[in-house]
Amino acid sequence: MMNLDPTRWAIVATMLLAYGGMCAAIWRSRRSVATATGTADWLVLHASQTGTGEYLAARTRDTLATGGLSVHVASLDALDEEQLRAAQRVLFIVSTYGEGDPPDSGARFARMISTTRANLGHLHYGVLALGDSSYSHYCGFGRRVDSALAGLGAQALFERVEADRVAPAAIETWQHHLSHLAGTSDAPDWSAPDYGQWRITERTLLNAGSAGAPVYLLGLKPVDGSRPQWQAGDLVQVSAPADPDYPREYSIASLPADGRIELVVRLHVHEDGTHGAASGWLCSGAAEADTIRMRVREHRRFQAGDNATRPMILIGNGTGIAGLRSHIKNRPQGRTWLLFGERSAAHDALFGDELRQWHQAGSLEQLDLAYSRDGGEHTYVQHLLAVRTAMLRAWIADGAAIYVCGSLQGMAGGVHEVLIDALGQDTLDQLDAQGRYRRDVY
Repeated sequence: MMNLDPTRWAIVATMLLAYGGMCAAIWRSRRSVATATGTADWLVLHASQTGTGEYLAARTRDTLATGGLSVHVASLDALDEEQLRAAQRVLFIVSTYGEGDPPDSGARFARMISTTRANLGHLHYGVLALGDSSYSHYCGFGRRVDSALAGLGAQALFERVEADRVAPAAIETWQHHLSHLAGTSDAPDWSAPDYGQWRITERTLLNAGSAGAPVYLLGLKPVDGSRPQWQAGDLVQVSAPADPDYPREYSIASLPADGRIELVVRLHVHEDGTHGAASGWLCSGAAEADTIRMRVREHRRFQAGDNATRPMILIGNGTGIAGLRSHIKNRPQGRTWLLFGERSAAHDALFGDELRQWHQAGSLEQLDLAYSRDGGEHTYVQHLLAVRTAMLRAWIADGAAIYVCGSLQGMAGGVHEVLIDALGQDTLDQLDAQGRYRRDVY
């Protein structure tokens, strides 16, 4: 029999306890949905990346409740095949991510619904598909869910509702259907918080001389002198004068204690040389006296939540540093590891001095930086992670959570593949179910 020294026994014990905790979390979430399918009148399932679907699911519950109906709301990834077979009345509120992909909280369901042979003839359902028509696969995941359910015999209660950038007319259509299901016209108000008026107090170019598009640090304060509250991981929505009906979301890079909201915005330049409606207004269009229509939006999926006291692995690139920076600032005494990538150290070291100071002070226990255009072969943040797999596994065994912020194409996909190779798909699914794998990618 192989003998292990006490240190190795401790590591093994820690990993077994962590695995047991993951399994318990998954069991609790599945049991919650299983109980609901047998007792609630309606099951409302949401899948979104930045929380819009979750918000609309809560409002859906409130509307159905006005008719005396019992409703259980859950994330789509909490539903397994057995529970799907048992469900009678389900409303799906699902976003599309990237080019037709499911959000993280819908990936597991997407795999399941594509392989199941369940007979769902007893299931009555409705779909609210959230999307952005500027993408070629508009509402792609919502359409896939609707088509797959219909193909398994489920009966649609009404035609799929598609909301282009959460268009008010589409949301009103969804509310109309809900009022009919609830048998009441006394629906609660779904109005989002009003936009406030803000002014830019600082606009600093962070990447002078870069071969990439300009990146600016923006400081903003409310005109009325109020002190809005937010948490690390939260977002703002900006309504630009050129396109006031389309709110552009940005990660907040600061904390309320800083006395202002800070954003990291890359100027978007179209092929014809024109600027993006929101980034152009923020980075160059708005003058000192102009006001910015902006509101804070909670992003619970990317907040620290139950992970506040855990070790935290932060991974990102480009302007994704904003969401990661707020988390670092929020945990000066916690164990934190940052892996971050950009173009070149000479011109694109976003917050480089600040990161080095945090590393020296111990706020960052581990700091790994990748500059893809320095040297010969391009090195990206996922490559940094790939050579740190032993450290990654050790941090996960110690209970660490993984937060990823930045570009969906390239970085986030590459990091995801490295995590699967290093930890295994099952472990990554368990981390996601336990809330220890969270992404804010775009």
